[in-house]
Amino acid sequence: MILFLTSSPCVEGKGDINPANGFRDELVRRVPRNARAVFVTATPDNVPQTEWAAYSMKQNLEEAGIVFGSYYVLDKRNVHCAANLVINSDFVILGGGHVPTQHRFFEALGLAKLLRNYDGVVMGISAGTMNCAEVVYSQPEEPGESVAADYKRFFNGLNLTKKQVLPHFQKSLRAILDGKRLIEDITFADSIGQTFYGLPDGSYIFADGQTEEIRGEYYLIRDGRLEHFS
Repeated sequence: MILFLTSSPCVEGKGDINPANGFRDELVRRVPRNARAVFVTATPDNVPQTEWAAYSMKQNLEEAGIVFGSYYVLDKRNVHCAANLVINSDFVILGGGHVPTQHRFFEALGLAKLLRNYDGVVMGISAGTMNCAEVVYSQPEEPGESVAADYKRFFNGLNLTKKQVLPHFQKSLRAILDGKRLIEDITFADSIGQTFYGLPDGSYIFADGQTEEIRGEYYLIRDGRLEHFS
């Protein structure tokens, strides 16, 4: 499996696939020509949102030079086709959205099992990247989640990487949720005994089955401390 774990594959405010840190060139090189692709949504019950996200991404990728032989969208309408679509694809795109919502959909699809011996290219986007972890850290995101006693912050993911990723980290550094600082007041406490990787947009994790590396700047949060690497 070739794995690209992104915060966002696109330049912020544009549809261009981000050239930073060699991402665009590496992705175009690794995705085979006439690729059979499947976009797995994070919003399975919101068909308009899914269609917009999936086909906007398709256009962005085509403009970067990727040629598709087929491009399918996987949401609530075709759950029964999941195994056929994934197993027969060359390129799986895991869309962005709400992490727990996407996790429940992945569970319904049995996606972890379908990807266990997958030998194509997988690209995670934001929530899709977060859900690739062996153990996902579902950082509170929506109002009320950080104070809800029943909000589950850790659960089993797709097990494609050990790394627990926090995407869009340049925004998280100044984010406020439920009247608290997202990083200092919420995430630091959750990091005791854990290691989180904060990826700003433009940075990504690349793995090819033999090596796994972070390309671009990143942050480490562990045991309540923040470190920056560039």
